[in-house]
Amino acid sequence: MDDRSGRMPSDAEIAAINAQHLIETPLRPADLLFVFGTRVDVDERVDAAVRLWRDRMFRWAIVSGGVTPGSDRSECDIIKAAMVARGIPPELILEEHRATNTGENVIFSLPVIDAALGRDTVRSVICLGNTWTARRYPMTLHRHWPEVEKMLVMVDSFTTPRALWHTDPEFRRRMLHEWDKIEPYRAKGFIAEWPVT
Repeated sequence: MDDRSGRMPSDAEIAAINAQHLIETPLRPADLLFVFGTRVDVDERVDAAVRLWRDRMFRWAIVSGGVTPGSDRSECDIIKAAMVARGIPPELILEEHRATNTGENVIFSLPVIDAALGRDTVRSVICLGNTWTARRYPMTLHRHWPEVEKMLVMVDSFTTPRALWHTDPEFRRRMLHEWDKIEPYRAKGFIAEWPVT
């Protein structure tokens, strides 16, 4: 367990996280869906990708994620296989199999995107990932690919409403763990401020 699991955020911190981290972006059709790898809530992520595909919200997708302890398959392999099984054409899904964190998701995926599509042909990206990591996905993408428009779709398996994350001990632990990374990561240049327009 993370050592911050017992920390109770103040009302002001809860309000700041809800306003600044759990950003709801308007969605419109994008050139690319960027599926960030995960070991948890895979079904929720795949469900969201399939829903976006059926709604014609992206032309291409990339799934990024390496092999994690206890598995002999990469997160990319697991997630892409599930997306294909649910009807997304495999030839439209680019693959990145090495990343072990959000920064690597972006850094390792950009050459794959460039080789397959040409980065200059991609004008808009929907970032798909966990609720608790939220804004850090587009902030990481913005650090390395500032010119592309970024949208955000968050998923999780918690029954607690998103705005009440602080009332669920595990949701709270995950959210605070990620929120606490924002300023140090920004200071180190891992992420860049992402202006939501």
